[in-house]
Amino acid sequence: MSSFFTLPSAKKRKRIDGSNSNSTPKKRIASSSSTSKSTSKPSSKPAPRRPQRDESISGSDDESHGGRGARDDDMDLDLENGASSSDEGEEGDGGSDEEETAAERRLRLAERYLSNIRGEVEASTDTGANADPSFFDAEEIDRDLIAERLIEDVAESKGRMYRNLAAELDFDSATHSWFRWNSETVTSVATCAPWAYTVTRDLGLSKWRIQDLPSQQWLPKKGKKKSKKPPPPPKRKPEQVKFVRGDKREIKNNGYQGHVDTILTVAASQDGKFVVTGGKDRRIVVWDAETLKCLRVFSQHRDSVYGLAFRRGTNQLYSASKDRTIKIWSLDELAYVETLFGHQDEVVDVSALAQERCISVGARDRTARLWKVVEETQLVFRGGGAEKKSRSKSTSSRPSVQEGSIDRVAMIDEEMFVTGSDNGSLSLWVVHKKKPLFVLPLCHGVDPALKVEDVSAEKTPDEKVIPQPTPRWITALATIPYSDVILTGSWDGEVRAWRVSEDKKRIEAVGTLGPSGIIPFSRPHSELQNGDAPSSENTDQVSLTAPVRGVINDISLFERGDRGKDGVCVVVAVGKEHRMGRWKKVDGGKNGGVVFEIPRVEVKMNGVAEGETEE
Repeated sequence: MSSFFTLPSAKKRKRIDGSNSNSTPKKRIASSSSTSKSTSKPSSKPAPRRPQRDESISGSDDESHGGRGARDDDMDLDLENGASSSDEGEEGDGGSDEEETAAERRLRLAERYLSNIRGEVEASTDTGANADPSFFDAEEIDRDLIAERLIEDVAESKGRMYRNLAAELDFDSATHSWFRWNSETVTSVATCAPWAYTVTRDLGLSKWRIQDLPSQQWLPKKGKKKSKKPPPPPKRKPEQVKFVRGDKREIKNNGYQGHVDTILTVAASQDGKFVVTGGKDRRIVVWDAETLKCLRVFSQHRDSVYGLAFRRGTNQLYSASKDRTIKIWSLDELAYVETLFGHQDEVVDVSALAQERCISVGARDRTARLWKVVEETQLVFRGGGAEKKSRSKSTSSRPSVQEGSIDRVAMIDEEMFVTGSDNGSLSLWVVHKKKPLFVLPLCHGVDPALKVEDVSAEKTPDEKVIPQPTPRWITALATIPYSDVILTGSWDGEVRAWRVSEDKKRIEAVGTLGPSGIIPFSRPHSELQNGDAPSSENTDQVSLTAPVRGVINDISLFERGDRGKDGVCVVVAVGKEHRMGRWKKVDGGKNGGVVFEIPRVEVKMNGVAEGETEE
């Protein structure tokens, strides 16, 4: 019997003219073969026939049509092999997968998907209920948890915000731990649980292992009795696993596998395979995430590389550069893909989520651009406006500064994003409007005003010569994808948390990470509009108990546990100076990093909070 891949010419079916009506061709060889087998084996069941709709898959229903040829022969031979294999395995399996229709296949995959979700939900509920199967009603599980999980999956696939985590995270109780090493300013950080990657101005790339939660440390080993001694204190400081450093002396060596100048940005792929760095040497270096071995060096950019971002769930990379372009790379093939043009100034940051699009900001061209890669189009969003004047007397003395540069961008979902500027304003945008939907000014306050003796050399200087206090820039910005949580950083010593309002039209202050206290006037005031806040001297001074001392250059985070049920881990890159240059230096600042652990206070499952039981 000939195999499927080697078709003898003798067995090919000849084309018969339509005029010859005496001899009719066999339409289905599968049926004839099954009939012959049924006569030889009367005890065996006849093979199930494929539906008639499969006869017209490869072309016209009329066999005498000119479009039917070798493909019909291949299809019929395939059906014959499928029918014979189904006869052989019919007694054990009850039919082959080839006999199911497209609708049956969709139904089977949907049932498998629901069974997987039901298994995960029941496993989590059994753990919370001490593995008591009668603790939860199966009908309620199907209606509440599985339906909610399906809604979340659909919302994430369509790129919509579907999680309100700000009310479930306890920002005040967040614990923090410093980790430092002998390095210069830490310019950027990237995370891929449980690893963190930091880059410094002295060409160093470090790989760190973030410690597990205290409840998951020092667990008793299987087969051993629980020790009566109290467990040791939990580890909080990350452990350095790998470290590599570039060499400035190789600046003229184009074949050098590494960096030869300051590293400004780092990104880690979601699957944990790649770590990518970019810097002032115009190079993009791809590293193996496990060993930190250089895999490839790209030098297509003509100036410094300022930002890197991976497309969520893939190894597609976007890079932003001072040469006013954005380039797309495919790390699966370690190849260059495309260049995007449009910005009128250096591109300082880029952000992306699951869809094949990215958003970039162009510094002093004061625009944010949404690049639709597949459609080869771009949408331009223009900033640069000053703070709107308010009728409130409490805000009349507050400085109003024009937006000079948009420095940071982060996507909330596929239709909403936020930007941070050099005038300290945090702007909320939607892709349907060219102007910001909401602007929150002076998110991190202003620097203290200069003293009179520092401004003028006269014995009795006039107070009018004192310049207006300058706002603190937003130097770092991050969001939890598809949720309402926003984190920002500056040099005021705190990482501040914000949330998107329920109507998705405002940004509201929530608190700060760590025990330094709540932001004054964090709750929205009924008489204040567009994010205005009463002036306060406390907002201008850096708190002595601030957990971060220095300029926050970057923020990266990941969720703990299944869908963030154990909280959020935030890793912050801190330096004495700004990552781009030395125009801002913080007195008493430190070079290093800070790890914040934000607990989740309440996770409702089936209408019952964690730790509660139904009576």
